[in-house]
Amino acid sequence: MEGSGESPIIVKKIKKGGGHHGGAWKVAYADFVTAMMALFIVLWILNAKPEVKEAVAGYFKDPVGFSTKSKSLFDGKGAGPSQIPSITLSEEEKVREMQKEEFKKMQEKLIDELQKDTNLSGFSNLVKMEMVKEGLKIELTDNENDVFFEIGTSQLKSDAKKLIEKIGGEISKMPNKIVVEGHTDAHQFKNNGVGFTNFELSSERALSAKRALVFGGLHEKQIDEVRGYADTKLRNVADPFSFVNRRISITVKFKEAK
Repeated sequence: MEGSGESPIIVKKIKKGGGHHGGAWKVAYADFVTAMMALFIVLWILNAKPEVKEAVAGYFKDPVGFSTKSKSLFDGKGAGPSQIPSITLSEEEKVREMQKEEFKKMQEKLIDELQKDTNLSGFSNLVKMEMVKEGLKIELTDNENDVFFEIGTSQLKSDAKKLIEKIGGEISKMPNKIVVEGHTDAHQFKNNGVGFTNFELSSERALSAKRALVFGGLHEKQIDEVRGYADTKLRNVADPFSFVNRRISITVKFKEAK
């Protein structure tokens, strides 16, 4: 006021956070929305098809591997699930386990056949079967009497041929592909490598075994590979000339899931 001599009083209002215009409610709202989204996802999963559940589970187990090996669960338009991979990792494992059971039955059948056949009973300790990465490996290992082949040749002896034919008959009951391998010991032919060598011998022995398998009933189209390794994969490295290095390997491969 003019002429009053009194100084004007200025009142300053201090704005404090919180209250009606604070940010705490935003945090609470965000938590609520997150909880609702989680609820909707759980409800969707509970009503989804088994293959969708497996695909989602596969993602959470290995998100990196899933993203590189499988298609997205969504078509990118928000329209819901797109094409789910026909075979998930867990299903592949189930298929492989089923094949292992089939291999086990075949293994038991072969062992039983060997024990029943008096002509082949002497081979029972020379036939070894084991599960390997590729499938079931049936390995026929020679002994000191050269029971499988005539020395230095690819000619199968009579009983050995019957044994391989019997194996071929059992494998023919399955749709799996097979690989036949030939191995020799380290005894070398007298030449400088330009003539007949252990590579030719092991390859020809593998081919002789392949022919016996087919004669026993195996389908020609089941043959995936025939390999001759010579003495490059010795069973007994300490004694490269040992008869245990002379062998034929027949691997019944796992079927690939489609």
